[in-house]
Amino acid sequence: MMMMMMIKKVVKVVTISQQLVVVVVVVVVVVVVVVVVVVVVVVVVLVEVVVVVVVGVGVGVGVGVVVVVVVVVVVVVVVVVVVVVAVVLVMSSAS
Repeated sequence: MMMMMMIKKVVKVVTISQQLVVVVVVVVVVVVVVVVVVVVVVVVVLVEVVVVVVVGVGVGVGVGVVVVVVVVVVVVVVVVVVVVVAVVLVMSSAS
């Protein structure tokens, strides 16, 4: 609750230009997250191939699945946090 109150107090100072900055920041964060996901997936696939060739299929697939799940969870959390903060900023400055 205190966090929301702090955000609302800060937001009352926010101007239109700052709203644009918020939107730009959100877009940049989303783009960066997408790029990171693509890079990680490519790396995971390459590592998969090496591990499967060297160690065996079972271990390789297991490692790959774990890494992909962790990456997906982290990305989802980051995106949700960014979107929530952006929405709170825009909504409270609009009112």
